[in-house]
Amino acid sequence: MKNVLATIVGIIVAGITVHIFESLIGHNLFPLPEGADPSNMEWIKNNMDQIPMGSKIFVVIGHFAGIVIGMFVAAKISKTSIIPSYIAGGLMLLATLFTVFMLPKDLWFSVADCVLAIVGFLVGKSLASKQIEI
Repeated sequence: MKNVLATIVGIIVAGITVHIFESLIGHNLFPLPEGADPSNMEWIKNNMDQIPMGSKIFVVIGHFAGIVIGMFVAAKISKTSIIPSYIAGGLMLLATLFTVFMLPKDLWFSVADCVLAIVGFLVGKSLASKQIEI
């Protein structure tokens, strides 16, 4: 039961971390254009060129940080299994890759998001494995 809780909390923490970086930090430091609707995928597809560069960078940072922190928290709660971390990190990695392929983006953005998401998984795995008691 503890591992189920660890998995769920890891996923939630990862999602909150992504939200903090993307919306609370990124959109405040680099506001979207007037009338923008970041919750509308159709608006994002049609207006990707209007989204500020800084906001895009915070999306990439958010995906990286969300994976790392979600995996760390899952391991910290579980303490006995790395599986909750793998599930939380894997789902976040899949979500990141899904958004990369679903939305038209600049090549640099797609490459950076994919590479940093994978690096985030590897960093998260390393941090999580140190939390597991053998």
